[in-house]
Amino acid sequence: MRFSLRRAQAQTAPDLAAPAATPESDAPARRGRRVPVVLAVTGALLLAGTGVAVAQAHKVVTLDVDGTVTQVSTFAGTVSGLLGDQDVQLDAHDALTPVGATPLADGATVVVRHAHQLEVSVDGTSTKVWSTALSASDALGVLEARGADVALLPSRSQGRVALPVRLAASGSVDVVADGTTTTVPATTGLSAALAVAGVAVHADDRVQVHLVDGRLTVQVQRVVVKDVTDVVAVDFATQTRKTSGLYTGQKRTVRSGVAGERTVVSRVTTVDGVEESRTTVSDTVTKEPVAAIVEVGTKARPAPAVSSSVGGDVWAALAKCESGGNPKAVSSNGLYYGLYQFSLGTWRAMGGSGLPTQASAAEQTARAKALQARSGWGQWPACSAKLGLR
Repeated sequence: MRFSLRRAQAQTAPDLAAPAATPESDAPARRGRRVPVVLAVTGALLLAGTGVAVAQAHKVVTLDVDGTVTQVSTFAGTVSGLLGDQDVQLDAHDALTPVGATPLADGATVVVRHAHQLEVSVDGTSTKVWSTALSASDALGVLEARGADVALLPSRSQGRVALPVRLAASGSVDVVADGTTTTVPATTGLSAALAVAGVAVHADDRVQVHLVDGRLTVQVQRVVVKDVTDVVAVDFATQTRKTSGLYTGQKRTVRSGVAGERTVVSRVTTVDGVEESRTTVSDTVTKEPVAAIVEVGTKARPAPAVSSSVGGDVWAALAKCESGGNPKAVSSNGLYYGLYQFSLGTWRAMGGSGLPTQASAAEQTARAKALQARSGWGQWPACSAKLGLR
């Protein structure tokens, strides 16, 4: 083309140098000769410019969309133009390298990463994040770099358990369920990995994908939710009422109390056989308790009648024989109390209240003297015989 151009210029040089006064008959002849030369020059320039433009517009670039890499022949001038030609759509959370306005050069590489919304458990709290990671393994690697306890929570739909990304680009994954660990290829999706491991996931079961000591792990926890019914005792109340038919300090039960019943229905959640939570569904009193009725005496006690003339040294000897002289003594069978080993029935018959061991030594001696005056020494058969008392 450059050679043709030079040649056209050489042919026109004489015309450009011709005198100005030229017969009119010659003008058309000269214009006719010059037109082809001018057209040739113009055509040569246009053709040359088009060739250069075409050469500059056409290019071959590498397009990587979510790990799928292709070589693309394109005339697009920018990265955005390339994506438009290839019908690659981008949303707000997607990643593009380089940015869309970047001029597109031959041999360039354009990387597109579409974002997925992942449900994530971070330190036990569920949240949702956007991630352009191509696999669960990559996403966990980024999230765990923050120093948190992180797990991916799969979506559940019509019995299917799935993640929007594959588990990993290579390697294997441990599927842990029912106390068994099964290792399967990680290049498949989550549902396929569970199927290969022979693990069925039920509606209430929990599934999470996390890293355990650097190993990609799919953990399936068996969750059982059921209602449990318990019958719980309801304590009865005690009603007291005063009566002059008893001495002060005396009591008697007129009606025994009967415990009631409450029926409690609880919703219990167990995870792998261990109770995790319990909530009350209903709590109803199904048997009312019956209150106990106890009468308390108000009648004043008579002063103990002492008619015995037996000396004090004899009572000391009797007390020594019966209890070793200990006013707090209780027999080995728990039936006799105090200095003179009163039974509760005898003590109360003699006007005593409470336990003999709760009374003073003087009161115990006074009531023993009253008992001896009424019934004789036979109330203490062994010791009275030993002491020669009749």
